[in-house]
Amino acid sequence: MEKENATLLIEFVLTGLTDQPKWQMPLFLVFLVVYLITMVGNLGLIALIWKDLHLHSPMYLFLGCLAFVDAWLSSTVTPKILISFLTKSKIISLSECMIQFFSFGFSATTECFILATMAYDRYVAICNPLLYPVIMTNSLCIQLSVWSFVGGLLHASIHGGFLFRLTFCKSSILHHFYCDIILLFKISCTDASINFLILFIFSGSIQVFTIMTVLFSYTFILFTVLKNKSVKGIRKAFSTCGAHLLSVSLYYGPLLFMYVHPRSPQADDEDMMDSLFYTVIIPFLNPIIYSLRNKKVIDSLAKTLKGKC
Repeated sequence: MEKENATLLIEFVLTGLTDQPKWQMPLFLVFLVVYLITMVGNLGLIALIWKDLHLHSPMYLFLGCLAFVDAWLSSTVTPKILISFLTKSKIISLSECMIQFFSFGFSATTECFILATMAYDRYVAICNPLLYPVIMTNSLCIQLSVWSFVGGLLHASIHGGFLFRLTFCKSSILHHFYCDIILLFKISCTDASINFLILFIFSGSIQVFTIMTVLFSYTFILFTVLKNKSVKGIRKAFSTCGAHLLSVSLYYGPLLFMYVHPRSPQADDEDMMDSLFYTVIIPFLNPIIYSLRNKKVIDSLAKTLKGKC
Protein backbone atom coordinates (compact mmCIF):
# COMPACT_ATOMS: atom_id res chain seq x y z
CA MET A 1 0.00 0.00 0.00
CA GLU A 2 2.86 2.37 0.82
CA LYS A 3 4.44 1.78 -2.59
CA GLU A 4 1.08 2.22 -4.29
CA ASN A 5 0.48 5.56 -2.56
CA ALA A 6 3.99 6.71 -3.41
CA THR A 7 3.20 6.52 -7.12
CA LEU A 8 0.15 8.77 -6.90
CA LEU A 9 1.90 12.14 -6.99
CA ILE A 10 -0.29 14.30 -9.20
CA GLU A 11 0.92 17.73 -8.05
CA PHE A 12 4.34 19.36 -8.02
CA VAL A 13 5.87 22.47 -6.52
CA LEU A 14 7.81 24.77 -8.84
CA THR A 15 10.40 26.54 -6.70
CA GLY A 16 10.68 29.35 -9.25
CA LEU A 17 13.52 31.81 -9.68
CA THR A 18 13.78 32.90 -6.04
CA ASP A 19 12.26 32.24 -2.63
CA GLN A 20 13.22 35.67 -1.25
CA PRO A 21 10.05 37.75 -0.58
CA LYS A 22 11.87 41.06 -1.15
CA TRP A 23 12.57 40.10 -4.77
CA GLN A 24 9.04 38.94 -5.64
CA MET A 25 7.52 42.32 -6.61
CA PRO A 26 10.58 43.78 -8.42
CA LEU A 27 10.96 40.59 -10.46
CA PHE A 28 7.22 40.55 -11.18
CA LEU A 29 7.42 44.07 -12.62
CA VAL A 30 10.53 43.25 -14.68
CA PHE A 31 9.02 40.07 -16.16
CA LEU A 32 5.67 41.80 -16.77
CA VAL A 33 7.36 44.57 -18.77
CA VAL A 34 9.47 42.04 -20.70
CA TYR A 35 6.39 39.92 -21.47
CA LEU A 36 4.32 42.89 -22.65
CA ILE A 37 7.14 44.12 -24.90
CA THR A 38 7.61 40.58 -26.22
CA MET A 39 3.95 40.22 -27.16
CA VAL A 40 3.65 43.72 -28.64
CA GLY A 41 6.89 43.27 -30.59
CA ASN A 42 6.12 39.84 -32.03
CA LEU A 43 2.41 40.31 -32.69
CA GLY A 44 3.10 43.80 -34.05
CA LEU A 45 5.68 42.35 -36.43
CA ILE A 46 3.15 39.76 -37.65
CA ALA A 47 0.53 42.49 -38.20
CA LEU A 48 3.05 44.65 -40.05
CA ILE A 49 4.05 41.81 -42.38
CA TRP A 50 0.42 40.91 -42.97
CA LYS A 51 -0.60 44.49 -43.78
CA ASP A 52 2.29 45.69 -45.95
CA LEU A 53 2.30 44.14 -49.42
CA HIS A 54 6.00 45.01 -49.81
CA LEU A 55 6.74 42.49 -47.07
CA HIS A 56 4.87 39.63 -48.74
CA SER A 57 8.01 37.69 -49.66
CA PRO A 58 9.51 34.40 -48.40
CA MET A 59 11.95 36.09 -46.02
CA TYR A 60 9.17 37.95 -44.20
CA LEU A 61 6.81 34.99 -44.26
CA PHE A 62 9.39 33.00 -42.30
CA LEU A 63 10.03 36.01 -40.05
CA GLY A 64 6.30 36.18 -39.31
CA CYS A 65 6.31 32.47 -38.43
CA LEU A 66 9.28 33.04 -36.12
CA ALA A 67 7.48 35.92 -34.41
CA PHE A 68 4.40 33.73 -33.89
CA VAL A 69 6.47 30.91 -32.37
CA ASP A 70 8.33 33.37 -30.10
CA ALA A 71 5.02 34.76 -28.83
CA TRP A 72 3.79 31.20 -28.21
CA LEU A 73 6.99 30.19 -26.41
CA SER A 74 6.93 33.25 -24.18
CA SER A 75 3.24 32.72 -23.35
CA THR A 76 3.96 29.11 -22.40
CA VAL A 77 6.40 30.07 -19.65
CA THR A 78 6.18 33.72 -18.59
CA PRO A 79 2.54 33.87 -17.31
CA LYS A 80 3.29 31.02 -14.88
CA ILE A 81 6.36 32.91 -13.65
CA LEU A 82 4.25 36.04 -13.10
CA ILE A 83 1.61 34.08 -11.18
CA SER A 84 4.27 32.49 -8.96
CA PHE A 85 5.55 35.96 -8.02
CA LEU A 86 2.07 37.17 -7.04
CA THR A 87 0.80 34.10 -5.16
CA LYS A 88 2.37 32.05 -2.40
CA SER A 89 1.12 28.84 -3.97
CA LYS A 90 3.56 27.43 -6.52
CA ILE A 91 1.73 24.18 -7.07
CA ILE A 92 1.20 22.83 -10.59
CA SER A 93 -0.78 19.69 -11.38
CA LEU A 94 0.62 16.81 -13.39
CA SER A 95 -1.78 17.52 -16.26
CA GLU A 96 -0.82 21.23 -16.32
CA CYS A 97 2.83 20.20 -16.20
CA MET A 98 2.48 17.93 -19.23
CA ILE A 99 0.51 20.54 -21.18
CA GLN A 100 3.14 23.17 -20.42
CA PHE A 101 5.97 20.88 -21.52
CA PHE A 102 4.09 19.89 -24.70
CA SER A 103 3.56 23.55 -25.57
CA PHE A 104 7.20 24.33 -24.84
CA GLY A 105 8.47 21.35 -26.87
CA PHE A 106 6.26 22.28 -29.81
CA SER A 107 7.35 25.93 -29.94
CA ALA A 108 11.07 25.32 -29.25
CA THR A 109 11.32 22.60 -31.93
CA THR A 110 9.35 24.63 -34.47
CA GLU A 111 11.70 27.57 -33.90
CA CYS A 112 14.71 25.33 -34.69
CA PHE A 113 13.16 24.33 -38.03
CA ILE A 114 12.15 27.89 -38.90
CA LEU A 115 15.66 29.22 -38.18
CA ALA A 116 17.07 26.54 -40.50
CA THR A 117 14.49 27.42 -43.16
CA MET A 118 15.40 31.10 -42.92
CA ALA A 119 19.08 30.21 -43.40
CA TYR A 120 18.25 28.20 -46.53
CA ASP A 121 16.17 31.10 -47.85
CA ARG A 122 19.13 33.49 -47.43
CA TYR A 123 21.43 30.95 -49.12
CA VAL A 124 19.22 30.78 -52.21
CA ALA A 125 18.73 34.57 -52.30
CA ILE A 126 22.46 35.37 -52.17
CA CYS A 127 24.07 32.38 -53.90
CA ASN A 128 21.41 31.94 -56.63
CA PRO A 129 19.72 35.33 -56.96
CA LEU A 130 18.53 34.76 -60.54
CA LEU A 131 16.90 31.44 -59.66
CA TYR A 132 15.48 32.70 -56.33
CA PRO A 133 11.94 33.42 -57.62
CA VAL A 134 11.91 30.01 -59.33
CA ILE A 135 13.16 28.04 -56.31
CA MET A 136 11.46 29.87 -53.44
CA THR A 137 7.94 29.82 -54.81
CA ASN A 138 4.92 30.62 -52.66
CA SER A 139 4.03 26.92 -52.64
CA LEU A 140 7.47 25.88 -51.35
CA CYS A 141 7.49 28.62 -48.70
CA ILE A 142 4.11 27.53 -47.37
CA GLN A 143 5.19 23.88 -47.37
CA LEU A 144 8.41 24.65 -45.48
CA SER A 145 6.48 26.70 -42.92
CA VAL A 146 3.81 24.02 -42.46
CA TRP A 147 6.38 21.24 -42.14
CA SER A 148 8.24 23.26 -39.50
CA PHE A 149 5.08 23.35 -37.38
CA VAL A 150 4.29 19.70 -38.09
CA GLY A 151 7.85 18.74 -37.05
CA GLY A 152 7.43 20.64 -33.79
CA LEU A 153 4.07 18.99 -33.14
CA LEU A 154 5.39 15.47 -33.80
CA HIS A 155 8.49 15.97 -31.66
CA ALA A 156 6.47 17.27 -28.71
CA SER A 157 3.93 14.44 -29.15
CA ILE A 158 6.64 11.76 -29.00
CA HIS A 159 8.06 12.99 -25.69
CA GLY A 160 4.58 13.72 -24.31
CA GLY A 161 3.50 10.18 -25.14
CA PHE A 162 6.53 8.66 -23.41
CA LEU A 163 5.84 10.75 -20.31
CA PHE A 164 2.64 8.78 -19.72
CA ARG A 165 4.65 5.65 -18.95
CA LEU A 166 6.20 7.34 -15.91
CA THR A 167 4.95 7.49 -12.34
CA PHE A 168 6.29 9.97 -9.79
CA CYS A 169 7.17 9.33 -6.19
CA LYS A 170 10.70 10.47 -5.36
CA SER A 171 9.85 14.14 -4.79
CA SER A 172 7.19 16.70 -5.55
CA ILE A 173 9.73 19.54 -5.76
CA LEU A 174 10.81 20.82 -9.17
CA HIS A 175 13.73 23.23 -8.90
CA HIS A 176 12.68 25.26 -11.91
CA PHE A 177 10.21 27.90 -13.09
CA TYR A 178 8.49 25.61 -15.60
CA CYS A 179 8.04 21.85 -16.06
CA ASP A 180 11.32 20.78 -17.58
CA ILE A 181 11.09 17.22 -18.88
CA ILE A 182 14.49 16.21 -17.48
CA LEU A 183 13.44 17.16 -13.95
CA LEU A 184 10.38 14.94 -14.36
CA PHE A 185 12.67 12.09 -15.36
CA LYS A 186 14.72 12.62 -12.21
CA ILE A 187 11.75 12.37 -9.82
CA SER A 188 10.18 9.41 -11.61
CA CYS A 189 9.96 6.13 -9.71
CA THR A 190 9.75 4.37 -13.09
CA ASP A 191 13.00 3.72 -14.91
CA ALA A 192 13.36 6.72 -17.24
CA SER A 193 16.32 5.38 -19.24
CA ILE A 194 14.21 4.97 -22.37
CA ASN A 195 12.91 8.52 -22.01
CA PHE A 196 16.44 9.88 -21.65
CA LEU A 197 17.53 7.93 -24.74
CA ILE A 198 14.55 9.11 -26.81
CA LEU A 199 15.16 12.70 -25.72
CA PHE A 200 18.85 12.55 -26.61
CA ILE A 201 18.24 10.89 -30.00
CA PHE A 202 15.39 13.11 -31.21
CA SER A 203 16.45 16.43 -29.67
CA GLY A 204 20.08 15.84 -30.64
CA SER A 205 19.17 14.86 -34.20
CA ILE A 206 16.91 17.87 -34.71
CA GLN A 207 19.46 20.30 -33.31
CA VAL A 208 22.35 18.81 -35.29
CA PHE A 209 20.30 18.80 -38.53
CA THR A 210 19.10 22.39 -38.14
CA ILE A 211 22.49 23.71 -36.97
CA MET A 212 24.27 22.00 -39.88
CA THR A 213 21.72 23.51 -42.28
CA VAL A 214 22.48 26.96 -40.87
CA LEU A 215 26.26 26.42 -40.93
CA PHE A 216 26.35 25.06 -44.49
CA SER A 217 24.06 27.83 -45.73
CA TYR A 218 26.16 30.60 -44.25
CA THR A 219 29.42 28.97 -45.29
CA PHE A 220 28.29 29.06 -48.93
CA ILE A 221 27.00 32.61 -48.45
CA LEU A 222 30.38 33.69 -47.08
CA PHE A 223 32.28 32.15 -50.00
CA THR A 224 29.88 33.71 -52.52
CA VAL A 225 30.15 37.17 -50.96
CA LEU A 226 33.93 37.09 -50.69
CA LYS A 227 34.24 35.81 -54.26
CA ASN A 228 32.45 38.89 -55.61
CA LYS A 229 34.94 41.21 -53.84
CA SER A 230 32.39 44.00 -53.76
CA VAL A 231 32.39 46.10 -50.59
CA LYS A 232 28.80 47.16 -51.21
CA GLY A 233 27.75 43.55 -51.79
CA ILE A 234 29.51 42.37 -48.64
CA ARG A 235 27.85 45.07 -46.56
CA LYS A 236 24.44 44.27 -48.00
CA ALA A 237 24.86 40.53 -47.40
CA PHE A 238 26.01 40.96 -43.82
CA SER A 239 23.26 43.49 -43.18
CA THR A 240 20.69 41.00 -44.48
CA CYS A 241 22.11 37.96 -42.67
CA GLY A 242 23.55 39.58 -39.55
CA ALA A 243 20.27 39.65 -37.63
CA HIS A 244 19.56 36.00 -38.40
CA LEU A 245 23.07 34.89 -37.43
CA LEU A 246 22.80 36.77 -34.13
CA SER A 247 19.41 35.24 -33.40
CA VAL A 248 20.64 31.71 -34.23
CA SER A 249 23.74 32.08 -32.06
CA LEU A 250 21.76 33.33 -29.07
CA TYR A 251 19.13 30.60 -29.41
CA TYR A 252 21.16 27.47 -30.04
CA GLY A 253 23.87 28.01 -27.41
CA PRO A 254 21.67 27.57 -24.31
CA LEU A 255 19.49 24.95 -26.02
CA LEU A 256 22.47 22.72 -26.86
CA PHE A 257 23.81 23.13 -23.35
CA MET A 258 20.46 22.11 -21.88
CA TYR A 259 19.52 19.02 -23.89
CA VAL A 260 22.66 17.61 -25.51
CA HIS A 261 25.54 18.10 -23.07
CA PRO A 262 26.21 15.56 -20.26
CA ARG A 263 24.35 16.76 -17.18
CA SER A 264 25.43 16.74 -13.56
CA PRO A 265 23.26 16.77 -10.43
CA GLN A 266 24.65 20.23 -9.55
CA ALA A 267 23.60 21.76 -12.86
CA ASP A 268 20.05 22.80 -11.88
CA ASP A 269 20.84 26.47 -11.24
CA GLU A 270 22.84 26.77 -14.47
CA ASP A 271 20.09 25.02 -16.43
CA MET A 272 17.52 27.43 -14.98
CA MET A 273 19.50 30.42 -16.23
CA ASP A 274 19.93 28.83 -19.66
CA SER A 275 16.20 28.09 -19.81
CA LEU A 276 15.39 31.66 -18.83
CA PHE A 277 17.52 32.88 -21.71
CA TYR A 278 15.81 30.99 -24.53
CA THR A 279 12.25 30.99 -23.12
CA VAL A 280 12.04 34.65 -22.05
CA ILE A 281 15.00 36.70 -23.30
CA ILE A 282 15.23 35.40 -26.91
CA PRO A 283 11.51 35.94 -27.70
CA PHE A 284 11.96 39.43 -26.25
CA LEU A 285 15.08 40.21 -28.31
CA ASN A 286 14.14 38.70 -31.68
CA PRO A 287 11.65 41.36 -32.85
CA ILE A 288 14.11 44.07 -31.76
CA ILE A 289 17.04 42.40 -33.55
CA TYR A 290 15.14 41.85 -36.80
CA SER A 291 13.43 45.26 -36.78
CA LEU A 292 16.49 47.38 -36.05
CA ARG A 293 18.62 45.59 -38.66
CA ASN A 294 16.00 45.50 -41.42
CA LYS A 295 15.42 48.66 -43.44
CA LYS A 296 12.20 47.39 -45.03
CA VAL A 297 10.64 46.67 -41.63
CA ILE A 298 11.68 50.09 -40.30
CA ASP A 299 10.33 51.86 -43.40
CA SER A 300 7.07 49.91 -43.22
CA LEU A 301 6.67 50.70 -39.52
CA ALA A 302 7.42 54.39 -40.11
CA LYS A 303 4.91 54.51 -42.97
CA THR A 304 2.25 52.81 -40.84
CA LEU A 305 2.79 55.15 -37.88
CA LYS A 306 2.84 58.18 -40.17
CA GLY A 307 -0.44 57.10 -41.77
CA LYS A 308 -2.11 56.73 -38.37
CA CYS A 309 -0.82 60.12 -37.19
